[in-house]
Amino acid sequence: MATEASSFKYEEEFIVNSKGLELFTCRWLPVESEPRALVFLNHGYGMECSVSMKGVALRLVKAGFAVYGIDNQGHGKSSGIQGFIPSFDDLVSDCSDFFTSICERKENKRKMRILLGESMGGAMVLLLHRKKPEYWDGGVLVAPMCKIAEDIKPPQLVINILQQLAKVIPTWKIVPGKDIVDLAFRDPKIREEVRNNPLCYKGRLRLQTANQLLNVSLDLEKRLQEVTFPFFVAHGEADQVTDPMVSKLLHDTASSFDKKIKLYPGMWHALTYGEFEENTDMVFTDVISWIDERISNGNSRLEREQKHANDELETDRSNKA
Repeated sequence: MATEASSFKYEEEFIVNSKGLELFTCRWLPVESEPRALVFLNHGYGMECSVSMKGVALRLVKAGFAVYGIDNQGHGKSSGIQGFIPSFDDLVSDCSDFFTSICERKENKRKMRILLGESMGGAMVLLLHRKKPEYWDGGVLVAPMCKIAEDIKPPQLVINILQQLAKVIPTWKIVPGKDIVDLAFRDPKIREEVRNNPLCYKGRLRLQTANQLLNVSLDLEKRLQEVTFPFFVAHGEADQVTDPMVSKLLHDTASSFDKKIKLYPGMWHALTYGEFEENTDMVFTDVISWIDERISNGNSRLEREQKHANDELETDRSNKA
């Protein structure tokens, strides 16, 4: 499926991952000019790209970026049991394979590569960076899931029991918890849109999914110092789903030289799709400004790659001499 507006075109495509699962992908491409950078969208838990991240994509493509999204398995239009994450590592591999396939196209080789993720998608961005530390030129982390807020996490005793049950009945929807839609989305109109969107999973957490999300957040929290790429982290101070103080810890602990954080007073968890429009405008002004700064500073990855190629050429010449 493809549609074209005056300034961009939208396309959808199903791909097959290494395990034979069909995954939904989509892209928004500028038509009047060459893309200034590539931006890769990573959705939150239970969400998807083509509807709930459409507003994100439209703002970015209108700013001149090529935007690509993928629905994780068990999410949106992709294959798998809805809301079921058997292995987060598999999700990381799917995103890495798809995003790098776009980057390695001849016409994209010299373009900047920016990862953008919200909530669980923020965790995905950090894990994609960990998988290929030198590959990505920057990350935009919106309320990243580096730690699940204590208020919505079950007591440790319950977690221990659930982890044992997950080995036997991984897909069961019996994890206790508050209604995330009410906690995450501040604008009642958007809350209703999410409730009415059949592509969004709104049931209880499945046992193995809860286990995977908990393990990912614990792992990230312990290894924040391994983050080395440029990043901008945005977090609402009134977030009750992921902890804004852990975003501050990420900013303070990461080894990156180029890092920025902005905490938005009074804002909730879902900053890119969930806040009142004037607040979302504010967030995107900051996001686009940050990406623009990275572009104006030049592409250090290309410089490193060129130096590496020159060094290899010199070594080759020396060996032949």
